Amino acid sequence: MSKKIASARITTSSSELLQALNNSLPFDKVLYREDIEGSRAHAFMLAKQGIISQEDYAQIEEGLVEIYEEIESGDFLLDGDDEDIHMAIEGRLTDKIGDAGKRLHTARSRNDQVALDFRLYVQKNTQKIVQLLLLNIETLLKIAKENTQTLLPGMTHLQHAQPINFAYHMMAYASMFKRDYERFMDAYERNNYSPIGCAALAGTPHPINRQTTAERLGFKAPTLNCLDTVSDRDFALEILFNIATMMMHISRLSEELILWSASEFKFIQLSDKHATGSSIMPQKKNPDIPELLRGKTGRVNGNLVALLTVMKGLPLAYNKDMQEDKEGVFDSVRTALLSLQVLNEMMDEMSVNVENMNNACMIGHLSATDLADYLVKEVGIPFRDAYHITGNVVNLAESKGLDISELSVEDLQRIDDRIGEEVVALLDNRASMNARQSEGGTSTIRTQEQIETLASWLATQQ
Repeated sequence: MSKKIASARITTSSSELLQALNNSLPFDKVLYREDIEGSRAHAFMLAKQGIISQEDYAQIEEGLVEIYEEIESGDFLLDGDDEDIHMAIEGRLTDKIGDAGKRLHTARSRNDQVALDFRLYVQKNTQKIVQLLLLNIETLLKIAKENTQTLLPGMTHLQHAQPINFAYHMMAYASMFKRDYERFMDAYERNNYSPIGCAALAGTPHPINRQTTAERLGFKAPTLNCLDTVSDRDFALEILFNIATMMMHISRLSEELILWSASEFKFIQLSDKHATGSSIMPQKKNPDIPELLRGKTGRVNGNLVALLTVMKGLPLAYNKDMQEDKEGVFDSVRTALLSLQVLNEMMDEMSVNVENMNNACMIGHLSATDLADYLVKEVGIPFRDAYHITGNVVNLAESKGLDISELSVEDLQRIDDRIGEEVVALLDNRASMNARQSEGGTSTIRTQEQIETLASWLATQQ
């Protein structure tokens, strides 16, 4: 078995079991674009600083471009026994251009090289995720604009509580996705610093210019402390946390879509493109997409906990345990990108059953709180007494098989003769919804304000 190009101290061939445990090429080959991008920037800086010759740089640059094209075309398959993507590319480069390729690794270590590649991957995919978040917010805004008059039972404890409009409900999820967007963007800015040039842990005696590589790679500046940099995986933990939080929001929305599409609700209908049938029951239309989105939240949570556990006891600086940092991130990123795409497509083609939503508001006495508020504001009854009077009115409505909004003034006055005729109009569910005019409330006017505010924000992000 051949000796590894990065094993000067080791005098015998590695155990096959060690290689199976140690080699990360099967999964870190995903980073080939970032590795080549980082190496090209590093070589440029080395030549600019006079650390390698311009002739060597020209060969390195040409060789790395060719290797990129070979990987893209499938001419260079990343399936050999190289230890990782970094050694695979460096080995290929040396085979192509000889000694010039061996000079590429001057003034860097795999420690800062992998930190660079991985950080570039996280930064690039953060940008992809936030663009899809904006697309989902836009779709939710579109649904909201069409449904500011659509009544929906607002719930607490999954029990009918107060009448709201469907647009208001959609705006709640749009608000969640806005916070997700802001978290990803905050992390992007916080982590937009270049690790390359830190070498193994303490910097390098070569006269490098880290600002040059940082600018060439699109970073704000070099990182501050090399010891921290090569052992830092906060950027990976942040994208895992941000994805887990975002997927939790997607899971909550998915749960409601599943409920709303059930026969007991029939509030929405998913398109046939986004549902599946049963292998035995021909009448079934299953909401598999929201169920899968709900389920995938578990795996991204696991990826976050796994990396937190790996990092929790590591001394400075780099330790091989940190090779376990990538697979969970790769998996969570793939899951996030696919989930956002399919969620947006499904929501965009979902149909809303306005009549069923409105009819559902006649169950559960949704305007009961309005009666209590009326007794407090107009009659001057202490709230706790008004609360119990309203409870008695609800019991009367139940005994009659009616919703509280269907009771006559005579029915209401039978419970308390201080109730005036004007209360009948207040108990109408649409009036109840529109009465909630406080900032952030569910009235149609306030909901439209929320839509306009979020639409204005969205226009500044695109």
